Amino acid sequence: MLTQLPPSPLPSLRAVELAPADAPLLQRFFDENPQYFLAVQGEPAGPGEATEEIAGELPPGVPHTRKWVIGYVAPNGALAGIANLVSDIFAPTVWNVSTFIIATARHGSGEAQALYKSLEAWAAGSGACWLRLGVVKGNTRGERFWLAQGFVDTRERSGYQIGRQVNVLRVMAKPLHGGSIDDYLSLVPRDRPEHANAL
Repeated sequence: MLTQLPPSPLPSLRAVELAPADAPLLQRFFDENPQYFLAVQGEPAGPGEATEEIAGELPPGVPHTRKWVIGYVAPNGALAGIANLVSDIFAPTVWNVSTFIIATARHGSGEAQALYKSLEAWAAGSGACWLRLGVVKGNTRGERFWLAQGFVDTRERSGYQIGRQVNVLRVMAKPLHGGSIDDYLSLVPRDRPEHANAL
């Protein structure tokens, strides 16, 4: 079982795996950086958001191997970013980027790209052949970011409720070791365009 975390590419940040005891630290990060939540759920993070992020289970019937919630800790002890990844979701070698948030004050610095690239390299070296994710349509910053990282659309999922907001979700994927999107869809047929309402 993989236990080593991805090294932080930024010398000023330290990568740690967040445990339930770290929920107050993560909740403070969510409260201080509400832009993501305003974009995807139409309201700031709720008081239990951090606990759910760390300890929440995947929906029943979703096969996977492991979930990591990785925090990037600044020298002052505060979080500068968070990444939530799930390995072998729906099929072996397919990993999901469930959450990736960088502190608003760090936007435009290039740090998000550097942190993401380190996560991608770590996943690719740890058995992942594909990354997938869902980004809320209309979350322009998120859509642009993931397109710039090489992700491509596979389908849209309508009626996806997060908080009080009902969204259209763009499901996206990226090969890490070559292969086509058709190859990916043969592994994860639920992400085919015709499956617009699959979970």
